[in-house]
Amino acid sequence: MVTYERTSRGFAQPSASAGPRKVYGSLSTHVLRCGGTPVPIALASLPNSPTSAIPDTDQIDELLPVLAADSLPRLIVLGEDAGLAAVLTHLMRTERLHVEIGYVPTEKTYGSRAYQTGTGNAAAKRALEGRATETPLIRDDTGTVLVGHAVITGPGGDKLEGEAYVDDTMLFTGRVTEMRISPTAAMPGVRATVQKGMRKRRWLEGRAAQLGTPGAVVTRDGVASDRVVPRSTFYRHHEPWFLVL
Repeated sequence: MVTYERTSRGFAQPSASAGPRKVYGSLSTHVLRCGGTPVPIALASLPNSPTSAIPDTDQIDELLPVLAADSLPRLIVLGEDAGLAAVLTHLMRTERLHVEIGYVPTEKTYGSRAYQTGTGNAAAKRALEGRATETPLIRDDTGTVLVGHAVITGPGGDKLEGEAYVDDTMLFTGRVTEMRISPTAAMPGVRATVQKGMRKRRWLEGRAAQLGTPGAVVTRDGVASDRVVPRSTFYRHHEPWFLVL
């Protein structure tokens, strides 16, 4: 199987003598340490920036001049799904999705399972030495990226009332306990299911999952919205992100 090397102009086949690209030796590789996450041994020698568990845009912006030092910058995010989602959201909104992203959670998360990144020092080695892979970027209609999973319920945790579709296939109509949405590592990018009593969940995959409802609360990667909404849509962005695996 031929392996293709990512370049600043896309993906190209490397020469027979070309070895692995040692991006981690350049000044453009940086570690974002979210919420006091321990730094694995494999990353101990790299510069790192401590941030809150969910970094704000100012904290991410401070790294952009460092990452701009290379045509193929790499950012390794230590933390949980919500921290990585905040980083990807900002990169998407500022049109910087070319930045290669390594993800290093200390424990298993919905995102680490979806993208099979591993955890701890094993994930750190992969983030340091791996290759960037085009990965579907999942966002919602508020312009927020989803990394692990979203849970939609009625206000106050009540049952969710409404109607939902994944692409053209109806997911449910009426009342359910909750609706769940998760990214997939490969196309089409989104999968969704509902919980209704004790019935086994049936996942549907597609490009988009859409909900219309009298009122719902959306929790993205563990962070609940502060208002009730009449609709919610999660869908595959027109550009991918580059996950290091």
